Amino acid sequence: MNIKLQQLRHFLYVVEEGGFRAAASRANRSQATLSSSIKALENELGRALFEPGNNSILTPFGEECAPKIDQFMQLYHRLETDLQSTALGKYGKIRIATVPSIATKLLPDVLAEYSRRYPDVEISLVDDNSVGVCNRLLAGEVDIALGNLDTTHEQEVTFMPLLADPIGVVCTKNHRLAQFKEGVVWQELLGEPFIYNGTCQLLSHTPAYEINIKPRYEVGNITSLFSLLRNELGVTTLPKLAFPEYDNHLVWIPLIDPIVKRQIGMFSIAGRTLPPQVQLFTQLCSSYIKGLN
Repeated sequence: MNIKLQQLRHFLYVVEEGGFRAAASRANRSQATLSSSIKALENELGRALFEPGNNSILTPFGEECAPKIDQFMQLYHRLETDLQSTALGKYGKIRIATVPSIATKLLPDVLAEYSRRYPDVEISLVDDNSVGVCNRLLAGEVDIALGNLDTTHEQEVTFMPLLADPIGVVCTKNHRLAQFKEGVVWQELLGEPFIYNGTCQLLSHTPAYEINIKPRYEVGNITSLFSLLRNELGVTTLPKLAFPEYDNHLVWIPLIDPIVKRQIGMFSIAGRTLPPQVQLFTQLCSSYIKGLN
């Protein structure tokens, strides 16, 4: 059996319009063409759908078929609409892993606009350090990651740069380093109790790596890091985005020798096509951040 969708549609037009002439007009076809379409459908089914001599009256078989065909066409139209919406990124789910600084500073506005445009897309957001977000991506836990790419996996992912985030020194406002408002050189940190955090690895390939060698403290949690800093237990280096926008006790000072920046971007698994809703998110995120620069 080779029933065509158009034949079913023409059948319903005749039923709904009450005659072949009106149905042909609705279908934008000649009456002869529409009649041939109905005849072909009857041949496939092996029974007449309309009474002979009065083509607008359904046979008993036609009466049984009409609600079934109508139900099928409604399901088809819903499927068609759903597939089109999915292709346009209007439905589905997007799973994002991001470093905390992006989650707090950049993503809120992007997610608000994304949700306004695509209210039926479910969003899952998890924060982690730069290594963690990449590992989550490679493990298939998320669709896309935001952060600074771990060079260990650069062959496995596709990286889209977004912005360069400068590294600076963080200390209390009454610390002697706070006087260097325009910037501080790394040698000034020698002799200071240094608090090592995960972002300090960005200094590894610069002369400033020396301050990482013997830190007074090593902290993995950002909350603990700021607690030590506020209690004047040492100083540290941090990307600017990782520093709180308003802080009554601490200050961020640019590191001017060496000048170090972490490249923030979005990355996905290399060689894989992103789902439509994720593609729309990446486009929106990229446009938003470019507007900030």
